[in-house]
Amino acid sequence: MRNIYADNSATTALSPVVLEKMMPYLTEVYGNPSSLYRIGATAKETIERSRENIAKNLGAKFSTEIFFTSGGSESDNWALKGVCHALKSKGKKHIITSKFEHHAILHTCQALEKEGFEVTYLDVYENGIVHPDDVENAIREDTAIVSIMYANNEIGTIQPISEIGAICKKHNVLFHTDAVQAAGFVRINVAEQNIDLLSMTAHKIHGPKGCGLLYVRRGVKIDNLIDGGAQERNKRAGTENVAGIVGLDAALQIAIDSMDERNARLSKMRDRLIDGLLKIERSRINGDRISRLPGNVNMCFEGIEGESLLLKLDLNGIAASSGSACTSGSLDPSHVLLAIGLPHEIAHGSMRLSFSDDNSEEDIDYILNVVPEIVSYLRAMSPLWEKIKKQEAAEKAI
Repeated sequence: MRNIYADNSATTALSPVVLEKMMPYLTEVYGNPSSLYRIGATAKETIERSRENIAKNLGAKFSTEIFFTSGGSESDNWALKGVCHALKSKGKKHIITSKFEHHAILHTCQALEKEGFEVTYLDVYENGIVHPDDVENAIREDTAIVSIMYANNEIGTIQPISEIGAICKKHNVLFHTDAVQAAGFVRINVAEQNIDLLSMTAHKIHGPKGCGLLYVRRGVKIDNLIDGGAQERNKRAGTENVAGIVGLDAALQIAIDSMDERNARLSKMRDRLIDGLLKIERSRINGDRISRLPGNVNMCFEGIEGESLLLKLDLNGIAASSGSACTSGSLDPSHVLLAIGLPHEIAHGSMRLSFSDDNSEEDIDYILNVVPEIVSYLRAMSPLWEKIKKQEAAEKAI
């Protein structure tokens, strides 16, 4: 039995190259970057060098626009709460987002609603794409910020970020994008794409867990996240995660340098897997087939439960998911699949497979052999599948 890790949208293995670059800052250059002595000053210089390199790779005009955080969820929270609280005194109390954002955005919006802010949740349609016209039509005079994710974490659909950014600039409204899934897989230029704030994290691109960033364009007013120290230009107090920052920088650089070759390889694997799985009766691909992350496959199989499918996959050596890892304990169907219009009974039978540099064509071969057998096995025990087949027979008899 093969062992295949196919849940890279949840997290990725730490790259040996990245780990090697991090190690000196865990074992040798461990000084506090706020200290005056050499070991601390060296750590500080390393942070600023990484900040400059990351800014360049994201198309930021100034390195001071990069703020290091603990990851994507923290960055998302800070972007929305920081901007909304800063602009509240100016009467800006309206937020625009989409119905299928990561819960780091949706739950933050719900928290802000309790404070009196109003939120417009845009539809995403069957193909999982936000329409720029819907964004423009939703903008009001009191809109503080628009937050639309760059690529969806469950179905992998890539959004028209440049068009949305241009609309926000036209109306003088701040634009934030959660690029946690997109960074390293798409060409990002925050200046050219009119992105005012951007969230990303290291562990989705073979970097370490616990380190991410928030890009904040110069001139954007945002409240402090953590008080108590001068770190991150007084915005986020706390001793910096030097090794994590080095890892984030290294992982992003490697991802960008290898992007074209990797994306071409993953897209080929993805499309072959989708075509093979669509041969299964009453299966469907979720999200747009073209505007999609290269390593993302999200399928639904009618008549079975996603949880049973995942457990059987695990028994066959395949690590997969039915949606966001952050909600894996929930028995409710994915809010993303419901947002694109799937009924509950179909959304329940979902499976997400996501691939990285570590996966191979042989992995695809194995999955294509195993999944149809598992689906047939589960359907043979499913009252829902029996009901579907009886209904089919009745319709044919008419």
